[in-house]
Parts: sequence; structure tokens; C-alpha cells
Amino acid sequence: MTTYTVNASILLTDLPVAQRPAAVADAGFGAVEFWWPFATAVPTDVEVDDFVRAVRDAGVQLSGLNFFAGDMPAGDRGLVSWVGREAEFRDNVDVVVGIGEQLGCRAFNALYGLRAEDVGAEAADELGTEHLRLAAEKVAAIDGTVLLEPVSGAPAYPLKTAADALGVIDRVGTPNVKLLADFYHLAVNGDDVAAVITDHGSDFGHVQIADDPGRGQPGSGNLPLADWLAATTAAGYDGFVGLEYKDASSDPFAWLPREQRSA
Repeated sequence: MTTYTVNASILLTDLPVAQRPAAVADAGFGAVEFWWPFATAVPTDVEVDDFVRAVRDAGVQLSGLNFFAGDMPAGDRGLVSWVGREAEFRDNVDVVVGIGEQLGCRAFNALYGLRAEDVGAEAADELGTEHLRLAAEKVAAIDGTVLLEPVSGAPAYPLKTAADALGVIDRVGTPNVKLLADFYHLAVNGDDVAAVITDHGSDFGHVQIADDPGRGQPGSGNLPLADWLAATTAAGYDGFVGLEYKDASSDPFAWLPREQRSA
């Protein structure tokens, strides 16, 4: 049975962040994931405490958390390979580990960052490798995994296919850096999702889904998400499946029977 987790940074956005974990629980789910839920790489202690309290009070598991990725609404897609913002990323890692330790979260998504015109790819990749190794070492202290994700919709983002991300993972050479297989991003970028599942499904660090076109709820588009999830399970993946789609309706989970929302 698929174990779902709700990405409350793309869903339930009509609510303040502190109210979203409870809304996830009220909808019948047992787990929630977030992109970085703060405006800065190093939030105040009060901000962190409020976030931790909101998750705990809701009684849900924090299944995933992104490292600080810059200004996402403005188009930023991560600091991992961003030359010039090294201190922000490194300071953020410690905050992420602290939150993970408090809430039992063990999966941390590290968006790689856009290519910059004034920085060579080799220098960016060298920094990316260094930062992923650092993050992997830090989260290993709480038995954590660093996730690396191909992303669509950002031409300057260099990791577009599973092979792109796996190449970086091989270069890093650390066992707790794994692929985040977002079936929507992979499909939109033209990857062979079925082949990726067959070849690498047992080694996925995390899975996320949305339909295409539109990045809407499963069943709203043309992607064979149910088939892909069944194949992923058959391949040996037994982790969470993140619901990371756009839906501003009054019931964004109507497609999924309530008895299937929490395993």
C-alpha cells in the first residue's frame, strides 16, 4: 500500500504555514513534507520552535524537508552549487539537521542551483560536490539522507533527467545521497520514467507525483501515475510518496479515498 505524504509548501497555501500540518492531519494523512518553510537560511529560534510545535501538535510525521533554496518565487532553485553563497548553505545545513533531529525527519532535499553566466560549470560542480558531501556527513549523524532532484521549468537548472542527477550522486560517492524521483518533473523533461523505475526504483530516496499537463492532482492529466507507482513498489521502493501538485480547490484530495490517505 502506498504511503502518502502531503507537500504543504505547494498545497494548502491559503493557510499560514503553522496551520498546514493540522490541515494535513484533518484531511486524514499521517505525514507532511515542506520546502524550506522560512524566508532566510537561518531563521530565528522562535521561528524554528513555532514550526516544530505546529508539526508536533498536529500529530503528523515530518517526512521531508528542503534545504534553503534561495528565493523560489523569484526563480532561485537551490544554493548547493551557487558560488558566492557558500556561507548561507553551510549555516543552513546545521539548522536543517536540528529540525530533523527534533521531528524525526530523515529525508532532506538539496536543490542543486541554477547555472550562472559568470561562473564556469566546472567550478559550480566542484562546489556542488563539496556541499553535498558536507550535507551528507551532517545528516548522517541523525541517520538522514540527502536527496537530489531533477527539476523542470528552469532552463538554467542543470539536472533535468534521472541520469543527470545520478551522475552527480556517483561523483559525490556518498551512500546517503540518493535520487528524488519526481515523476512529473522527469516526464515533463522527456525522461523515460518507466525505465528509470526499472533501473533505479529500489534505490530511490524519495518519490513525488503530480499529473501533466498542469501539475495538477493525479487523474487530471495524462501520466500513468498509478502504473508507475505500482512498478516502483514492485522494484522494491517502500518509502513515502509525496503529493506535490497544484490544487486550490476546497478539497484538493478528493481524488484519493480517505481510507487510502494514511497507511
